Amino acid sequence: MSRIGRMPIAVPAGVEVNIDGNTVTVKGPKGTLTRTVNENITVALDNGVITVSRPNDQKENRALHGLNRTLIANMITGVSEGYKKELEINGIGYRAAKQGKDLVLNIGYSHNVVVPEVDGISIEVPAPNKIIISGPDKQKVGQFASEVRGHRPPEPYKGKGIKYVDEVIRRKEGKAGKGGK
Repeated sequence: MSRIGRMPIAVPAGVEVNIDGNTVTVKGPKGTLTRTVNENITVALDNGVITVSRPNDQKENRALHGLNRTLIANMITGVSEGYKKELEINGIGYRAAKQGKDLVLNIGYSHNVVVPEVDGISIEVPAPNKIIISGPDKQKVGQFASEVRGHRPPEPYKGKGIKYVDEVIRRKEGKAGKGGK
């Protein structure tokens, strides 16, 4: 039995869960999320507790059991608390700014990189070298943060680029043969 899959999910106050066949809709203060679970997985709501079960111990059902339970738990966390990713920009002259709904990055290219805001995602720039991406959908927040980071990933020699706040960049020494022949 899946340890993660059999754990019940408590529904916090202010969050409304609607289960219609294989479609789970979660509505909360941060927004509404909908997901269709696999037809083999059964989702039940009982007295503010969601349980996820599987019909048998086939390999595919075992794999989907914990996955679907975690996806539903992430939806509930997202609409009640939300998710956020913080990015940090390192490098001389590198900076970010918010222009309307777009994120404008000045990251060492001959032009500014403009990243438009996606539906369900909000971008904040509290400092020129800090970007905060937040929203209710964990997958969308992570994907958007990854795309922003992908415009100038951190390099290992000087550490310049866009990195996650909690990311550690392994530094390299540079050229080894500096002593002559």
